[in-house]
Amino acid sequence: MRLPTVVAPLAVVAAVLGVTGYAVQPPLPDRPLVSADTGGTASTIERLEGLLAKSWSAHGLTAAAPADDLTVLRRLTLALAGTVPSLEEIRRFENDTRPDRLSHWTAQLLNDVRFADYFSERLARAFVGVDGGQFIVFRRDRFTAWLSEQLKKRRPYDEMVRDMIATDGVWTDKPAVNFISAAYANDAFDENKLAGRAVRAFLGQRIDCAQCHDHPFAHWKQSEFEGLAACFGKTRMSIVGVDDGRKTPFEIEDRKTLEKRVIEPAVPFGAEWLPADGSPRKRLAAWVTHPDNRRFDRAIVNRVWGLMFGRPLIADRPVDDLPDPDDPAFNEQNAVLDVLADDFRRHGRDLRRLVAVVAGSSAFRVDSRVPENASGSTAGGCHWEVFPLVRLRPEQVVGSMLQAASIRTIDRNSHLFTRALRFFRERDFVEDFGDPGENELGERVGTVPQALLRMNGELQKDLTEPNPFNATTRIANSAPDPASCVEVAYLICLTRRPTTEESEFFTNRISEASSKKRDEAVADLIWTLFNSTEFSWNH
Repeated sequence: MRLPTVVAPLAVVAAVLGVTGYAVQPPLPDRPLVSADTGGTASTIERLEGLLAKSWSAHGLTAAAPADDLTVLRRLTLALAGTVPSLEEIRRFENDTRPDRLSHWTAQLLNDVRFADYFSERLARAFVGVDGGQFIVFRRDRFTAWLSEQLKKRRPYDEMVRDMIATDGVWTDKPAVNFISAAYANDAFDENKLAGRAVRAFLGQRIDCAQCHDHPFAHWKQSEFEGLAACFGKTRMSIVGVDDGRKTPFEIEDRKTLEKRVIEPAVPFGAEWLPADGSPRKRLAAWVTHPDNRRFDRAIVNRVWGLMFGRPLIADRPVDDLPDPDDPAFNEQNAVLDVLADDFRRHGRDLRRLVAVVAGSSAFRVDSRVPENASGSTAGGCHWEVFPLVRLRPEQVVGSMLQAASIRTIDRNSHLFTRALRFFRERDFVEDFGDPGENELGERVGTVPQALLRMNGELQKDLTEPNPFNATTRIANSAPDPASCVEVAYLICLTRRPTTEESEFFTNRISEASSKKRDEAVADLIWTLFNSTEFSWNH
């Protein structure tokens, strides 16, 4: 691939700055840690639940009973850390006798570095996709690490987005620039790609088809898309990295006349929010994040809801294709979005607070089983009267297997070898299993190859075979009796205790094994649980 002459020396600059610049940047100021008392979330949760109750009543639905605490603990840890909880976490949680222990656990997870690392990857998929791009001008790893740092410091979300859209510089020294440099290919920036991604990721609207023609099913016009693309029309790659110093006007070729037209930066709505001064990207960043731009806050609320529940708030629409804020066909869903978006905006656009509000709602804590004799309710729970049954994403499946096989919590305090092994195992499994990419909140259907990979893959074998490094041998050697072996296996894999029938069946199997074969019997049990439907679904 041919690169412009400016990029080769720039790569050297990027390498140097990547080692020195990002490492020595002044740290962001700390904001207060999240606490169980998250600063008045109760009133917002009450408003949210009032709207949901009104919807259930209107549709003749009966809400499910509250789920047991271990079930909610599993949901929380899957949503915020990407794994099931470890055995030591389960023990610590069960020893907590406070009536609001779930709120305390939520706060603990939000203050855990695992949350920042996991959520930064989920957000990076929306912001820059999953492709590596041109390594010489795009460093996805730097971008994700930067996102993680912003989350750790509780930096306001609108500030992060303004950095992504408007920052100049080299992608290693200024990692936010990677949002822009991800669209650099064939010696030029793809302004259409940048416009489409910015609107999808930050405003929750799919307007990409308006690139070629007026949207056939919505009000978006081709001219509106062109105006947004023109906001990136001055962006260039220079010796100092990305900047808005391009001198030539932004032009497009008219498909009918084949003549070029000059397009000026413009926005499709809220023109009064667009500043008169500044570079095109800085003006666009201010418009996107303007306090009156409801789409901005609603978009991230919907995405966070999707990451927490496994599907967006408006379950039958893609996460990045929300209806208009005042669309009467979606009055109920829009009202819920607006309550959460308003709280998000009024409290400094703090993502961790937003997560705490969602996690504290009854919608997140209800059972996934439809109440008996309840008319209208389904396991889909499109009105959130039950928790939806959703397949785990690939990284959650492998993360949960790795965590279950470890007993102890795998985090940044784990041995370097343990963390490195997890990284490579997770990467290889997701690649073989099938990575949904940035569409990870879409409908997922299990396949035969995926089932075979879980049953017969090398990772499954490595994690269940008896050896001193796996849970199988440690459980077999340390549990006082076969029944305890079964209980611990269920806790580490499914975050629940076995039913009476399950306990009797597997206890007998382990009891029948000789003392030398006990670890093999435990390995068979864990293999069975890994391959159960319950293990690979959120519920």
